[in-house]
Amino acid sequence: MNSNKLNIAVLIMCVVLVIGCGSDDQPGGPTAPEEAFEILAGDWTFGTNGNIKLDNQDVRNNYPGFALSFTDGTYTTTNGGDLFRATGTWTWADQTGTRITLDTNEEVNIVTLTERSFKFSFTHTGGGVAAGTSGNYVVSLEK
Repeated sequence: MNSNKLNIAVLIMCVVLVIGCGSDDQPGGPTAPEEAFEILAGDWTFGTNGNIKLDNQDVRNNYPGFALSFTDGTYTTTNGGDLFRATGTWTWADQTGTRITLDTNEEVNIVTLTERSFKFSFTHTGGGVAAGTSGNYVVSLEK
């Protein structure tokens, strides 16, 4: 009889263990891109401390009143010169929520993304003399 009780107890413990572990296929919450988009969505400007640097040189004055806005899958810019299209599309480059691919095939690397601060870098390969010249850009914006 004791052997049966022990077997039943072990069986119950196994069932509880299996149920408690759950399935890895079930999402436990929002993904990294979903969490990042919650912060990314909306309007970004230079604010007080924002800037655009080209190869570590401040080129903010080439983009007076620059603004960038993200919605799910689209972006718009104001005064983006040749650097940014006035409107376009974007997708997550991977599932980390730290890289975006623009419709220009440029990959944007998110350096910092908080409720108030958005800093990203990318390499631009087209452009003109004053705005949108080729090089490595780092853009800092505020919400």
